[in-house]
Amino acid sequence: MSQETSRVTPGESAVYTHGHHESVLRSHTWRTAANSAAYLIGELKPHMRILDIGCGPGTISADLAALVPDGHVTAVDHAPGIVEQARAYAAERGQENMSFAVADVHALDFPDDTFCVVHAHQVLQHVGDPVRALREMRRVTKPGGIIAVRDSDYKAFAWYPELPALDSWLDLYHRVARANGGEPDAGRRLKSWALAAGCVDVRASASTWCFATAEERAWWGGLWADRTVASSYADLAVEGGHATVEELATIAEAWRAWGAQDDAWFMTPHGEITCRV
Repeated sequence: MSQETSRVTPGESAVYTHGHHESVLRSHTWRTAANSAAYLIGELKPHMRILDIGCGPGTISADLAALVPDGHVTAVDHAPGIVEQARAYAAERGQENMSFAVADVHALDFPDDTFCVVHAHQVLQHVGDPVRALREMRRVTKPGGIIAVRDSDYKAFAWYPELPALDSWLDLYHRVARANGGEPDAGRRLKSWALAAGCVDVRASASTWCFATAEERAWWGGLWADRTVASSYADLAVEGGHATVEELATIAEAWRAWGAQDDAWFMTPHGEITCRV
């Protein structure tokens, strides 16, 4: 692996727009390797050492650990409290081939060429410098190893019925996320960022989440309604002058109204890349 890239100092992450309110973790704990990392599963071998960046509550991390029974998963996140939740979840599952640490993706505290796979799900849309983050991911990946990244693309979200208040929500989310230093339309940019980071063998794909059943609609609409009025995102929207409390309440009401309609449907597209080092 080329040593042309350099380490960067910690603290370059953007403000994490969502925060860790219960409504956010409701979404994160739903994620599995099957519904969020299917593009990677076929590449895994039992002996592999995996670094899972931005592990959140650890549900994907633990699934990955189960898929490499003779290997090991190191799960890291920027938030110490969330790392402890991931540790507790792994213990509850009895998943022993795992370790946990607090980390900044811009300056990973691991030697060069350490991991067979470096994975990040819904991370690059929230960081201050995605290209530097990918360079760090590349640095700690062994020659012949894989960098695997998946991020949603908010501009490509699609839903029905087309409620005007949800258009307002999407516009607001873009403004808040970008004011925090993130890029909500990261999915379409992953390949470009990887090439800029010096990755050569970059394979791009896409996949979606879809919410359409009564249970799915209630869950998705409910968590976004709660997130809109009660999470760090709500605080950032108001404190940044992007929306009033009343406007957020109107958007939350629209989310619940959307979820209550029998013909409602929502698609969340994701860009994905795998990069051979």
